[in-house]
Amino acid sequence: MEDLANRADIERLVVEFYGDAFADPLIGPIFTDVARMDLAAHLPVMCDFWETVLFAAGRYRRNALNVHLALHARRPLTGADFERWLSLWRAAVDRGFSGPVADRAKLQAERIAGSMRRRVEGRRAGDGTLPLRALTPETARYDPPRDGARTERE
Repeated sequence: MEDLANRADIERLVVEFYGDAFADPLIGPIFTDVARMDLAAHLPVMCDFWETVLFAAGRYRRNALNVHLALHARRPLTGADFERWLSLWRAAVDRGFSGPVADRAKLQAERIAGSMRRRVEGRRAGDGTLPLRALTPETARYDPPRDGARTERE
């Protein structure tokens, strides 16, 4: 397999990932029922995003956090949602690409998902939570209480 090298590779990866994500029983409804995402309109934006992340293309100039905060207000995004997104992204990368840029795509996805999760939950970096790559299926669904906060299981 070859590494991610250009916009065409990113387009192939993003299309494959969103095909998986839309069909996924856990996170698919977030895209289709909650966000009511127009995939044809969203794909070029996501290609701009990943081209900027991986190749410093400077094409993505939006605020991804604001979109996710608005979505979280309509349907809370959980650790399990972020972990599923990340596992689908890793699988799509691994099915099509291998090399340093593909590895960076997975690492950056981990960082983005971890940061996005913390921010939608109102937490700061360095607050003692596990990074997403360390989550197990059990911890992806459960965060221990902090300062008397209620958890998803309560």
